[in-house]
Amino acid sequence: MKLLLLLLVLACPFLAVSCDDRPSTEPAKPTFVFVHGTFADAYAWHLIKPKLEKEGYGVVAFSLPAHGDDQTPVEKASYDLYVNTVIEKINAIPGKVVLLGHSMGGMVVTGVAEKIPAKIEKLVYLCAFLPKSDQTLYELASSDTESLIGKNLHPEAGGVTASLPPNVLVQVFAVDASAEIQKVVAKTRPEPLAVFGAKVTLTEANFGKIPKYYIKTLKDEGVTPALQQRMLDAYAGKVVKVFTMNTSHSPYWAKPDELVSILKEIN
Repeated sequence: MKLLLLLLVLACPFLAVSCDDRPSTEPAKPTFVFVHGTFADAYAWHLIKPKLEKEGYGVVAFSLPAHGDDQTPVEKASYDLYVNTVIEKINAIPGKVVLLGHSMGGMVVTGVAEKIPAKIEKLVYLCAFLPKSDQTLYELASSDTESLIGKNLHPEAGGVTASLPPNVLVQVFAVDASAEIQKVVAKTRPEPLAVFGAKVTLTEANFGKIPKYYIKTLKDEGVTPALQQRMLDAYAGKVVKVFTMNTSHSPYWAKPDELVSILKEIN
């Protein structure tokens, strides 16, 4: 009996390490906050959101002001309003988030990261505008001479908004998506233009310290691969990893499973 008690006493430290120190639950997976681009809204994420949630990730997706079913008057849409809307969404979430911007949404998430860096674990740019400090969306977009967007924009409402013909909307955003999605895309609302001239001012202390990832789309006629590469070259050595997808400008519709796999690899 004494020998048995001695063996149990000697074994206790090892039992504690092997059993008691193991976490009782899986570590919590991060929350993604998705910010859509021009001529888009929360519908952009309807295929990948449930896939990520099924894997245990949190997902916050919404329409920016004056997009989708949001009722903000188009004349009140602005870059600052977009940024502050995203900040409000993030501040309602405990802890840090993974912030992803698509297309024009890249400008928005960049401004958000500069303002609240402590809340951003990682930044993901999905075929998105990745500006340097003091650059505007107009400056970057106008340099993309092969894009179908700029050459087909129709100003409306005295220059407050612009539209694209339905066939161009489908060609740019849904050429490799389902027929059902193409019908929705062809009816997209006109895009507010105020955001195009806004400058984003960045610092190394805030925006500069957040890990950045880029997902490049090789068949993109909205933000072309050439522009994507120029923006990446401007951030040489400052992007943790670049992924490529053989899709058009909306990989979340063209190859949702592949995009989810990439996002899981990032996180």
